[in-house]
Amino acid sequence: MFLNTVWSQQYNPSGNIWVSAAIAVLPIIIFLISLVIFKLKGYTAGALSILSSAIIAYTFYKMPVDKIAGAAEQGVVSGLWPVASIVLSAIFLYKLTVKIGCFDIIKQSISSISSDKRIQVLLIAFSFNAFLEGAAGFGAPVAITAAILVGLGFKPLQAAAICLVANIAGGAYGAMGIPVTIPASLTELDAVSLGKATSIILCLVTLIVTFLLVFMVDGLKGIKETLPAILVSGGSFAITQFIFLNFVGPELVDVVSAIISLLSLVIFLRFWSPKNILSIEQNILEEKQELSLKKVTTAWLPFILLTLFVTILNTSFFKQLIQNGNPKIGQKPGVLNSLIFNFPYYIDGTVAKVAPITKDPTPIKAIFSFAPFTSTTTAIALAAILTIIIFRVRGRIIKLVLKETFLELWSPILTICSVLAFAYISTYSGMSSTLGLALANTGKIFPLLSPILGWIGVFLTGSVVNSGSLFAGLQSITASQIGVDPTLLVAANITGGAIAKMISPQSIAVAAAAVGLVNKDSEIFKETIKWSIILLIFAGILNLILTH
Repeated sequence: MFLNTVWSQQYNPSGNIWVSAAIAVLPIIIFLISLVIFKLKGYTAGALSILSSAIIAYTFYKMPVDKIAGAAEQGVVSGLWPVASIVLSAIFLYKLTVKIGCFDIIKQSISSISSDKRIQVLLIAFSFNAFLEGAAGFGAPVAITAAILVGLGFKPLQAAAICLVANIAGGAYGAMGIPVTIPASLTELDAVSLGKATSIILCLVTLIVTFLLVFMVDGLKGIKETLPAILVSGGSFAITQFIFLNFVGPELVDVVSAIISLLSLVIFLRFWSPKNILSIEQNILEEKQELSLKKVTTAWLPFILLTLFVTILNTSFFKQLIQNGNPKIGQKPGVLNSLIFNFPYYIDGTVAKVAPITKDPTPIKAIFSFAPFTSTTTAIALAAILTIIIFRVRGRIIKLVLKETFLELWSPILTICSVLAFAYISTYSGMSSTLGLALANTGKIFPLLSPILGWIGVFLTGSVVNSGSLFAGLQSITASQIGVDPTLLVAANITGGAIAKMISPQSIAVAAAAVGLVNKDSEIFKETIKWSIILLIFAGILNLILTH
């Protein structure tokens, strides 16, 4: 078959949607069994999933070999950029702060606010994580906050699991709200209305997460002893989140809510502290320094620069500089538009979505876009470069940090690339849509299962945005068929997606790399899967109540 021939997806090759779904889910089952039961390395489990999904796509879905290879290629490249590039640059920056002595002061500054592990989790894993998610997304929040917790003395497995669970709070509105704005545009829904619909469940889930994070550190005893701090941290975040989603929009929800939560807790801790302090087992602060404002600010400068660059590069001003322009409405291309490089994959436009996923046959765009002026990788790299200049870091140290970073991350990067190759084969072949259609065939009880679609989408792709692109249309169509407001079901897709971020193989690989647990993906997965399932059931029940 010629490369430029358009191949149309089919979603029910067996003639029975449940039989087709049982076959489509096999690569996911193979991945989970390989990872959890046989404890294979992440990239080995990913490779087996690529092989099984490719065989099913070719034999069952009749997808041409060139299209399968093209989908896998796109997945590998997507794994390298932007995901792997963000993780590499984030861990390099973190390691740089350790080598130049900044991190010792950072640890002491955090402990000066509170030396209690439970409070530190609320400050770093919850609030700072959500702030980075809102500004950057794409793995950077988990990588940076998990590394910070390990630096503070948390056990690597615990730090990774905590930061993955905490990422729920910001996951639905990351990178300036695009997990909401993109599904809204795809389904012709109003972004503010869609954000408002997500607030009904997610603001409650956000508050629950703060309790869960403390429970993961110190059980029910920890919740009892730090209840006022939990309510201040989670309550201020959830209230701000609710106000912005209902009256402003989703773009700045994470950033503003995280800042309010962080400041509220810091101010509150000036007047209150737990009666019993749960400190780190090891004495990480044996050599205390006198901390001045200048010394603390200087130590935090790498992360201040990171935050500054990430925020600037994601502002509407910079996005206007690179916009393509639209002559029909008199919109000119941005002055930096020529510096955006688009490279079509050879399968671009050669695979078409069809009904009932879309109303009309729609070729899938397959374009690699390199946009350095809005890239999170660029923002982190700029922060690292300025850190090197300001602190006059020697070339020997830079080479050492680079070497350590690449040696530690090559295995997680292979895992990320293999998982995304499998995810793209599933998406292009129509397997993912088969699973969605099977759930949509449940009729009136579909709202109970609706968040599962978003959950599956994020498990496969690692992104709430991609999950929305995959299933938002199906959610909207099914809502119309069963007489439910489409906004509620598209919102449920976003909610389910946010809850799945803690179990996404891509996210787990990032967390494992950040805390030095290379090839320990299965251990992290076992720590997070139970919480993800519990919260998913909770979200499904609430969604069913809301739609009746």
